[in-house]
Amino acid sequence: MSKKPGRRLLGQNRMLWLLDALERDPGRDQLIDMLGARVRALPLGRVRDVLHGTWLGHPVHPMAIHLPLGSWMSAAVLDVKPGRSRQADLLVALGLAGAAPAALSGLVDWAELRREQQRVGLLHAWANTAAVGLYGASLVMRLSGKGAKGRVLGYLGLTAVGVGGLLGGHLAYRQAAGANHAEEVPHVVRDGWHRVGGVDDFPAGEAVRCVVDDVPVLVVRESGGEVHALAERCSHLAGPLSEGTVADGCVQCPWHGSVFRLSDGWNVEGPATAPQPAFDTRVVDGHVEVRLPGDGVPDTVEGAATAGATPGTDGGRTS
Repeated sequence: MSKKPGRRLLGQNRMLWLLDALERDPGRDQLIDMLGARVRALPLGRVRDVLHGTWLGHPVHPMAIHLPLGSWMSAAVLDVKPGRSRQADLLVALGLAGAAPAALSGLVDWAELRREQQRVGLLHAWANTAAVGLYGASLVMRLSGKGAKGRVLGYLGLTAVGVGGLLGGHLAYRQAAGANHAEEVPHVVRDGWHRVGGVDDFPAGEAVRCVVDDVPVLVVRESGGEVHALAERCSHLAGPLSEGTVADGCVQCPWHGSVFRLSDGWNVEGPATAPQPAFDTRVVDGHVEVRLPGDGVPDTVEGAATAGATPGTDGGRTS
């Protein structure tokens, strides 16, 4: 068989194959279940949401790792130059101090991930734990006057940090752990009002799943008649909010317990760090219609029709 001109034959990505194999390996699942249960049982209270990053709008862990990582990399540079041992020792100690909050924030996030993500995350944690052990031994050697051994242990620790970073990158960018899984909603739903069903299709206080431009939407009608609509897939890990619990003006994700306010999608409780996209709602001729807020389409029935949101064609209720 002849090759087409200009076409390159690409070999298999061995590293990606290995990482994908780690996702599929169930050999550590029993340990994951035990550790995950213990982390979730920690009496952290509201501190848990602080560690998740609900106050920040994204996970705290990627930010927290900068202190130990930056300190240890700086120490490695200083170790190359003679006469800088005291400064390097201080940076190693600073990195060890910063490793504890970084590890704790990572643990509480890890306990709420999917199984495939947890498998990679466990190895990520092991690599970083090895790095902490090596840097701890390095500091002991340095303080006892064995600077050469301390430097060797430091470079080994930095190698372990690099392995942990590789696994962490796969976890974040390949497996989308910590990413906002509802971010694309405002970019794929067309402007204008979209009819999603008759008022009677939405029993008071119940979560109903509809679809608008292939985007699942959660619609809840309160007993007083007010209608709320949110993106139906949880921003944490795309859990089905329509299968969750509706209470006190909020909906709770059935997968990991994130709580969102129905009126505006605000994430009241984690582990979700991003709010749910919320829709404007209205009732026209006994039918519920939704639209993205601030889409620029006039707030009239005629405006909705001229915008291409012909009633009955853009959305629908799903069972």
